[in-house]
Amino acid sequence: MRTNTDLPDLSEDLCARLREAFRRAGYDADGVVAALGGAAHTALGRGEPEPARRASLDAGELGCLIRVFLLGLAEPEKTVSNAFAPLSVSEAVTAGILRPAGNGFAAALDIRPHGDEEGSWWVVSDLDADMLGHAVPEDHVLGVGHASLSLIRATSRRPVNRLLDLGTGNGVQALHATRHARQVTATDVSARALALAAGTFRLNELEVELLRGEWFAPVARRRFDQVVCNPPFVVGPPRVDYTYRDSGLAGDDASALVVRQLPGFLDDGGVGQLLASWLHRRGEDWADRVTRWLPPETDAWFVQRDVADPGLYVGTWLRDEGIDPRSPEGRAKASAWLDWFRENNVQGIGFGFVTLRRANDRTPTVVCEDLRQAYDDPLGPEAANWLDRVEWLRTHNNELLDTAFRVPDTVLLERVDSPGDEGWQTTVRRLHRTDGPGWQHEVDELTTRLLAGCRGLLPLTDLVELLAAAQGLAAEELAAAALPVVRELVRHGMLVPASAR
Repeated sequence: MRTNTDLPDLSEDLCARLREAFRRAGYDADGVVAALGGAAHTALGRGEPEPARRASLDAGELGCLIRVFLLGLAEPEKTVSNAFAPLSVSEAVTAGILRPAGNGFAAALDIRPHGDEEGSWWVVSDLDADMLGHAVPEDHVLGVGHASLSLIRATSRRPVNRLLDLGTGNGVQALHATRHARQVTATDVSARALALAAGTFRLNELEVELLRGEWFAPVARRRFDQVVCNPPFVVGPPRVDYTYRDSGLAGDDASALVVRQLPGFLDDGGVGQLLASWLHRRGEDWADRVTRWLPPETDAWFVQRDVADPGLYVGTWLRDEGIDPRSPEGRAKASAWLDWFRENNVQGIGFGFVTLRRANDRTPTVVCEDLRQAYDDPLGPEAANWLDRVEWLRTHNNELLDTAFRVPDTVLLERVDSPGDEGWQTTVRRLHRTDGPGWQHEVDELTTRLLAGCRGLLPLTDLVELLAAAQGLAAEELAAAALPVVRELVRHGMLVPASAR
């Protein structure tokens, strides 16, 4: 396995001059889209670079930067010199940003714009296997991939004082954290990752504390208001082929370690959010498995987004490292990996998001649920609101019957009717929340009638008594049956206290 022997030298002065060049050319998220046009930019995202290359030819210095960093092409020295000024080509080569290629120069690092609703940054990472033309080295620093973007969207952005980005990689989670955290600390076990993350932060003129070490060791005895983590969560035999994805721990032990230890580094009420994987083993419920990882006094929300077949899982990760599953190397690796899955009774690999909250001296709430449907809204705000709703239920658990509830305007009731002997008959009643992750709940006729009265005017106990009288039922029995449903709908934001806005 190859490693990168030389660390890039991304000093403050070098980053300042590179930033000047990028700003002059307009090399940012909006600038790239404007230069390429929507169609070419979309094609580039699909892995079709030729429309982007053609569009870049009329974009001057910005076009050169696009071809070098986004398309992996070599450019003549004069063109590169103009685009990188005031940073000289020789300085860029010495620093490890550029490399000689034929009669010109090409990128030695991946430096590309990455933006959010408030602006744009630059993220420094290593070239991927397609750009290199071979498998990536063991200490490869991944760019902003699907997993990183998923965690960004799943992270709460409420203001906090101290935030930890555990296993920062290229630093993209910490970049987003600077929007809402006063102090950001980022750690990694990889010296190369820390060097590239430092370049990311210097290039963007951001102050982030960087510490090297395994897992939580660099921040021992410290506490944070929030922890975010994109750990090396690939499951399988205990090996480290690539530091960005492999932990050296067997199975899903890396995810278990983070879930088990993270709450100990939170202040009371602090929140941790991470990506995680877990094994689906024959004869074992995945929810039972992950809840065993939790320390006491921890609120937890496990959201399963997907379950992968072992064969598909192995093939995906082989291609991730640039190995053809049909090659002798690919077949040998796949065989060993699948043997391990078989020996450990693994039927599938679950993947999703975990939200944790330190709940000292309070009875914790632990919920595991599937959320495999497609949805557009980010999960981060929903996770923060879920924690709010859990806390509200905890403090008002004995007052639910005295509370006036209302059904939000975003919740709809769907009915499925089937033909019967007496005409159309409703066979399915389903509540559907149209925002957030689009929660759905099937409900019975009594529940729909009870919810119809939830307009924020009468307390729940009055509605139960009226419904019980109309149906000839005992109010106490109806209330006992209704309360678990009410709690579940409150947790999912489908029923809210009338006092809530």
